[in-house]
Amino acid sequence: MREAGRIAGRALQLAGEMVAPGVSTYEIDRETERFIRSCGATPSFKNYQGYPATACISVNDQVIHGIPSKHCIIQAGDIVSIDLGAFYQGYHGDTAATFAAGEISPDAQRLMDVTKESLMKGIAMAHAGNRIGDISYAVQSHAEAAGFSVVRSFVGHGVGTQLHEAPEVPNFGTAGRGVRLMAGMTIAIEPMINMGQCDVRVLQDGWTTVTKDGSLSAHFEHTVAITTDGPVLLTQP
Repeated sequence: MREAGRIAGRALQLAGEMVAPGVSTYEIDRETERFIRSCGATPSFKNYQGYPATACISVNDQVIHGIPSKHCIIQAGDIVSIDLGAFYQGYHGDTAATFAAGEISPDAQRLMDVTKESLMKGIAMAHAGNRIGDISYAVQSHAEAAGFSVVRSFVGHGVGTQLHEAPEVPNFGTAGRGVRLMAGMTIAIEPMINMGQCDVRVLQDGWTTVTKDGSLSAHFEHTVAITTDGPVLLTQP
């Protein structure tokens, strides 16, 4: 899982470096697939439940599951969320981040910053003996204190030999509740935070999920191992 996570992390880093005005989301997807395969891994998302691409690339009010396209050209001021995974020798690494295309608004930057901070607050609670709700509450309380809302329709999850495993890891909840964390567990923590309301809807393509009110959304994710010495990030580049 360390190697799967490392490959996914490096692929996400490559994708983020490509985010710029004038670049299509298709180009980013193509290069990330090429990189993942060059490492002896395969893209976790491609053909997963029919998903057609290597990465989910979601722009501005798209929350998650945006399908890459030659017709989707990144514009200056956009924020671009990229979510991808690598499957290596039987195990998955799953990671996501939101990137700025050129200069973005202060509000968009703050949304990105708070979402990333929320992820790190959640990771800090991923200790053996704690509960899932401790992670959930840490994410929710930080995001909402900043005036943002937490998407409730989609959650984090266990990850290992399968891309999505038990337990679910919501980004909202009550501290001290839920599944107890034990050393050896591997989970994907992934706050999806909206600038406006938390409500989302899925477009006609069956995948692309957008904010109902058209507000911006940001997404950050790491695959994390629970160990006796604390949380270990498996998807660092």
